[in-house]
Amino acid sequence: EEAEEELLDAYTTPSKGSQKRTNSTPETPRPKRTFSSRSPYALFSPNSFSPSVTPSQKYTARGNRGEVVASFGTVQGPTWSGGGGGGGCTPKLFGSPEENLTKNYKFMFQKALDVREVLSWRIEELGDALKSRHRLEDFASVLLPAQEPVTVLGQIGCDSNGKLNAKSVVLDGDREHSSGGQIPLDLSELKEYSLFPGQIVALEGTNSSGKSLVVSKLYEVTPRPHPRGDGGGFGVKKEGFGGGNFMVVACGPYTTSDSVTYDPLTDLIDVIIRDRPDVCILFGPFVDAKHEQVENCRLLAAFGDIFKLCLKMIIEGTRSILSPFFPPPTPHQRVHFVSDPCTLDIDGVVLGLTSTDVLFHMGTEEISSSAGISDRFTRILKHILTQRSYYPLYPPSEELNVDYESFYSYASLPVTPDILVTPSELRYFVKDVLGCVCVNPGRLTKGQVGGTYGRLYLQRETVAGERKNPCGAAQVVRI
Repeated sequence: EEAEEELLDAYTTPSKGSQKRTNSTPETPRPKRTFSSRSPYALFSPNSFSPSVTPSQKYTARGNRGEVVASFGTVQGPTWSGGGGGGGCTPKLFGSPEENLTKNYKFMFQKALDVREVLSWRIEELGDALKSRHRLEDFASVLLPAQEPVTVLGQIGCDSNGKLNAKSVVLDGDREHSSGGQIPLDLSELKEYSLFPGQIVALEGTNSSGKSLVVSKLYEVTPRPHPRGDGGGFGVKKEGFGGGNFMVVACGPYTTSDSVTYDPLTDLIDVIIRDRPDVCILFGPFVDAKHEQVENCRLLAAFGDIFKLCLKMIIEGTRSILSPFFPPPTPHQRVHFVSDPCTLDIDGVVLGLTSTDVLFHMGTEEISSSAGISDRFTRILKHILTQRSYYPLYPPSEELNVDYESFYSYASLPVTPDILVTPSELRYFVKDVLGCVCVNPGRLTKGQVGGTYGRLYLQRETVAGERKNPCGAAQVVRI
């Protein structure tokens, strides 16, 4: 039993409760039942998944339903409702088919040399962008002593397994000029900086001894250009607010930590029916692997079965408004599955989407000194856009498994999106960063209490010959 437990721990992330399993069989065997599809709200009775679960008392007793907790935009007095039926909206993947992940692939087969190869490609690619943007001459080696200031290219790293700090920063040089060599960085002369492991930068400084680079200037990558799309739908200028250009975004978990009755998902469906958005984007998890009932092995149904029932509930519950949904359960004309991360094009409006909590992961690793931007969220979002990646942190968080060959092909930002949606455990927000409207809608539930979701008003228009961001207004609302 101990050997099995050690093997289990190797494939799971740490959790608060014990994961010890018993050898006895469940007292209440899994019943052989078929789930009725007559009512979408009847799909999730407490007895469906667990023998002893009741609805969350804290969630049902909440008194702040519908409260707006964050706002963005200049549109005054909007009526947050859409036309339903999609208004002719056509969600599709941005870019060519070969640039998008649309089928399964084998994973857990990557070699250390393959990972290093991918990291080297990224350094070379962004190095060319740095050289072009800042008009830099050829880069020097980080290994060679130099009495005069030199410019080097590489990736920020940490000299140990601990957290990054000003005294532990190193630069892993590029392969072409530095043969992958590493050198400690002295940041004492650098007045402003914001650094994190995995960040690709060009640095100017002196390396008189060949053992430490005293940095005097930091060159950062600039973001990719914004998309320039034509097309109908959101691109049509309409008088007033609304007109069908309305989107809802929500992120799981869709049930509280002490119940599997999916009351929050039911309430979200009620919001969708009431407000009739043209597009609803739903992020996982639909079945939280760290839910108390999952960790205690008390669920009576498999993950896949519960997931299918969640999606069936969404489809049946919203059939009356015929809005397109994402992601979908079946090959249905109004539901769509996409990969994580994903760059989505909805009639010329480009959205960057990822359910990975990159804000939390990077927030625990980033260091800064008088960076000019005191808001850590804004600094991290800026790094995501300028590093041109949905997940620029390296090494990644211990709770995240990254396949770097697929990462290089499918996790890069092909453009700077109009809207970047990054759900996180951290506080909700809506911000304009480098011309991109960044949204953290929060999670629909937080423990035993209700959480938040987001809604956006989209309307593409041109002002004085320049393309304006199509997100005219956005809000984060309590469920």
